[in-house]
Amino acid sequence: MTYRVLILGASYGSLLGTKLLMAGHDVTLVCRDKTARLINDEGTEVRIKLRDEDTHRAFKSGELPGTLDAVAPDDVDLSRYDMVALAMSEPQYGTEEIMALMQRIAPSGLPCLSIMNMPPLPYLERIEGLDASLLKGSFNCPEAWSGFTPGNVTLCSPDPQAFRLPDTGANVLHVGLPTNFKSAPFASEAHNAILNTLADDIEAVRVDGKDVPVKLRVHDSLFVPFAKWSMLLTGNYRCVLPEGAQPIRDAVHGDVKRSQAIYESVSAVVMRLGADEADLVPFIKYAKAATGLQKPSSAARAIESGACEIERVDLLVALIADQLGMMTAEIGAVADTVSTRLLQNQRAAA
Repeated sequence: MTYRVLILGASYGSLLGTKLLMAGHDVTLVCRDKTARLINDEGTEVRIKLRDEDTHRAFKSGELPGTLDAVAPDDVDLSRYDMVALAMSEPQYGTEEIMALMQRIAPSGLPCLSIMNMPPLPYLERIEGLDASLLKGSFNCPEAWSGFTPGNVTLCSPDPQAFRLPDTGANVLHVGLPTNFKSAPFASEAHNAILNTLADDIEAVRVDGKDVPVKLRVHDSLFVPFAKWSMLLTGNYRCVLPEGAQPIRDAVHGDVKRSQAIYESVSAVVMRLGADEADLVPFIKYAKAATGLQKPSSAARAIESGACEIERVDLLVALIADQLGMMTAEIGAVADTVSTRLLQNQRAAA
């Protein structure tokens, strides 16, 4: 069966979109008018390196089994789709056009698969023992999530790393780290049937007899996507310094003992919520991977460029830790530094 998936976000979202197109499903990307015209005229191109190959292959949408189109938010016809994927950064959901689209998606009943680092508020409402109303302060626009049925929203960890190259158009994406998307389940078995079919169809794709990296893995646990929180607070957000920024490698290895303390304190919060230790990534494995991360995180680069809003997983974790009575000085310090830098940018922009 062919499913039709609406993806909000044409940058990172084009990676998931290309995987779905390769599996024979149809995709619509929601983006700005100019980008939509470019994609409708030229299609998308996602560059992925296959195992044991030295160079990236270019997978162009027009050459794949599924069909692709792109539309501006106001032009979305929700009756066409079986699922929605949320692939924008959290602050973008507060824009007028996207907010209006979200207010149409919420009552539609469509299953929504989020591939943000920041869990949507309706997803957090699914976590037993957690008061999601006390976490709104970590969202730039919590109103964007009003009206959603919690069980219709699930979370998929955006572990693959991909970026646009400076010498290419907005329809070209380069995959630097071809790891897997790790999804939690929906509440509905009907919605899970769609999700599992998409995952199985992506798994079955072969090119010249070779497996294609970047899978969609569906897990039974609601907490598997939270495994990234320890990595984000230990590395990504600690790239943000009181003045300037540092590479993820330096954030992690500049003081390995402190990094391990932060990592394990965040992991303890995730386990208190309900995760099994098997859901999480050991610190030693992350620390080894961090040795190759020689640039500041996207959050740090955004703040350095004057951004007044970014995804605040650091603040979300701090609020959850406080709610659970598990706040540590290290977690608080990370969130305080980011908050201070953003406030400085906001004052400068005023």
